[in-house]
Formats: sequence, C-alpha cells, structure tokens
Amino acid sequence: MIQFLLNQTLKTLDDVDPNTTVLNWLRGSEQRSGSKEGCASGDCGACTVVLGQVDGEKMRYDTANSCITLISQLDGKQLLTVEDLSEGGKLHPVQQAMADCHASQCGFCTPGFVMSGFALQKNNGDPQHPDIEKHLAGNLCRCTGYRPIIQAMQQSCGAYTDQFTRAEPQTVARLKSLQHAQTAELSQANRCLLPKTVQQLALLYQQNPQARLLAGGTDLALTITQQFQTLPLIISLNQVDELKTISVTDNLIRIGAMATLQACQDVLQSLIPAFAQVLDRFASTQIRNHATLAGNLANASPIGDGAPMLLALGASLELRSTDTVRILPLDEFFLSYRKTALQAGEFISAVLIEREAVSPTFSAWKVSKRLDDDISTVFGAFNLHVDEGVVTRARLAFGGMAAVPARAKGAENALIGLPLNPQTLAQACTALADDFQPLSDFRGTGAYRLKLAQNLLRRLVLQHTEPTHALEVQHYVN
Repeated sequence: MIQFLLNQTLKTLDDVDPNTTVLNWLRGSEQRSGSKEGCASGDCGACTVVLGQVDGEKMRYDTANSCITLISQLDGKQLLTVEDLSEGGKLHPVQQAMADCHASQCGFCTPGFVMSGFALQKNNGDPQHPDIEKHLAGNLCRCTGYRPIIQAMQQSCGAYTDQFTRAEPQTVARLKSLQHAQTAELSQANRCLLPKTVQQLALLYQQNPQARLLAGGTDLALTITQQFQTLPLIISLNQVDELKTISVTDNLIRIGAMATLQACQDVLQSLIPAFAQVLDRFASTQIRNHATLAGNLANASPIGDGAPMLLALGASLELRSTDTVRILPLDEFFLSYRKTALQAGEFISAVLIEREAVSPTFSAWKVSKRLDDDISTVFGAFNLHVDEGVVTRARLAFGGMAAVPARAKGAENALIGLPLNPQTLAQACTALADDFQPLSDFRGTGAYRLKLAQNLLRRLVLQHTEPTHALEVQHYVN
C-alpha cells in the first residue's frame, strides 16, 4: 500500500492499478475536476498540481503534471490541487490576483496557472519578470494572453501567511510519520514495488528484470497515456533516498540517479554554467521538478538533451546490480537506436563527471522550433581545451544527428593540435560531414541537420576567436 496526504486528509491506497495517473485518480475516485486534461503528455500544464515533501524541517512545494505522474509517485508526499487553495470561502491570494487582473477567460487552463503561481510564491516570494516567465513556461493559454497572467503572478507573490504556512509544522510531522523501511507494494491487476534502499532495489530488479523502472516517469508515463499500453510490473525508485544525492569533491561530480534536473541545475550553475543554462530549455518547470538525468540517458533517445553534454564532458556511469558495481564510460553505453549496454537486472545508480575534464569554455546549444518546451532538432555540446590559441583537447558531441547520441570524432581530430582559424574550421566542418549522415524526418531534413551542426561548430570557433560577434548570432541559432 501507499500513503500520502491529499491536502490534510490521509489517503491509504492498496487496490489501485499502478498504471493510474494522478489526474485520472483525482477526476475519477476523488471527483476533483479542477485539474484538466489538455494533452496527456505534460506539455500544456492544464493538469498542474503541487506535490509537497519534507526538505529538512521545512516543506518544499513542486509543481507536477498530474497527467503523467503515476499514482505510486505520491507515496509519502502531500498532494495539493486547485480545490485546496481557498479557505473559508475566501480565495487564495493567487486566485484573487487572477480574478483582479482579468487573467482568465475560458478558464480551462486557469487551475494549472493558479497552481504554478502558488508554487512560485512558495519558492520565490519576490520573483522578477524572467523568473515568472521561466516558471510558467509549462503552462499554455489559448485565449487570455499572458500579460494579465504575469501581472497576476507579480501581484500574488509576496509575504503573506496562508493555511499551508500555518500548518507547516504539523504537515512535516505527519509526512515524517509515513516513512518506513520496508518495500511497499501497490497492486491490482498490475503491480508496483517501491523499495526504500539501493540494496532492496538491486535485489528486486535482479528477481524481476522484466520490470520497468520508474524514476521521474515523465517519459515512461507516455507509454500509458499516449501509446495506451499497460505496464504489468513497475519498480519505483522514488523512495530510494540514496539515489537522490549530488556530491561534489575537488575531483568529481557525482549525480545520483534520482537527482532531478532541477536539483542538477541548482548544483551545476556554478560548476558548469552552460550545462545549467541549457536545462532552462529542458521541457518545463513541472518536468524538471521530477525528471532525472539518469532517466534521460537510460531512455536512450537520439534527441535527448542530456547525453550530448555528458558525452562531451567525458562522463561515466556507475552501474549496479546485486553483485557488482561497474563504471562504464558513456561513450560505450549507447549501442544502437534505443539500445544500451545495461545488462539484465542492472541499473544506473549515478552519473560521474571528472572536474578536470571540464573546460572553462564548455558550451552547449539546442536548436528547436520553439525556444521553450520543445524537442531538439539538433543539439551540440563542445568541450574544447585551448592553450595559446591551439586546441589541445576536443570532445564534440551531437544529438539528432544519428541513431544514438554520438561524438564527432573526425571533427575532433581535425581541431586537435591546430590553431582556431578559418582553415581549421573548414577542415572540421568537412570532417563533420563524414562523421554523420543524418536522416530526414518531420523536424528537418538530413541536409538541414548537417548544416545546423556545422553552423554550431562555426559558432564555437567564433566564441573562442570573436566572442562579441558570437553573442550577436546567439539569437539566430537558438
């Protein structure tokens, strides 16, 4: 069984299909129709809810797309929906601001905006305009327009005490009381196992190698909501706290498999700024609050944003099973389209980045049709070490150019040992055409992709040789 708080009501579930999404449970069993289904893929934000969890002795509130959050992911947390915000017939300040600013028209998207605004106020009491735009990037409105919505967010964010602030000590205590050391199970016709330790996880996965591992679930849930498949057995990593840690030493950055993209962004902001900056364009706040870097790699998509950056950084993976822990260079992880080197019963436990390998000028650029919340057409990551104008080391990696994320080894060799000048650039661009023969699809033709990749390489050289000019062209490649 799983236990969680629906606002302040304890919910104990033991006979629910683990393929059930939080949205369907809310609108079905609970008859809470405030959260809407607009896309069933985590794109529009109409289904946005807030998940609260204990962080130290405080509550942390994160938005989530309930349409792609599975019911097991609520275990040990607090679930808040738009129905929970008003108190005693009085609107919550976020709701009142939406009304005051005329920020709602048809109203379909409004509950999602309200919940995103609620989380924004809890996490950032004095947000600036860019903060608001970033936080609302996963919420779409088709009729009101965003100006009054942003005004409402500016009005509602500030110092005030609501019922959630007053109840925080009690909520923390209640959530802590739900914690236990045993593996939980949610089952009906299908099953979900929720181990609490890495050892429990390794044993369960060794016994059930056919199970699907659930981390953030932002991609796995699409198997259910978009492909209409049923997952007979799920093993959730959500309760394994050991996998959520990020540690930094003088030599190594170790990112646990359950560390969210938002947590990665917070830590890497000062260590690898370009990496953290790109994560702003990795889906939306709702997705980054739950998706993981390890899950992005295990998914093995050729257009995933994480893999090219980690390939360029020379990252390795810590892979675990019941008997062994092995370190595998990411270069050897992707075998073919959606195929990896993971063995039966083996899972990613951490991503490892050696700090010495990170160039101070590490760069990563994503090219997509929309700036926010879109999939890459081409993604380029560049880890160049230059000494007195001569390239001493080079690792260039791309997504969207082959069946797997891959390094451009020919282009790397064309740069190493040579000065960065037009002649070297021309040789590297020619080599890039030998490294990749990209396919055509609805995001772009193969020729278009190759030209994009070569232009990103040109931008890299401009950044090193003419940084002012490189900034001027930034808008066009983004």
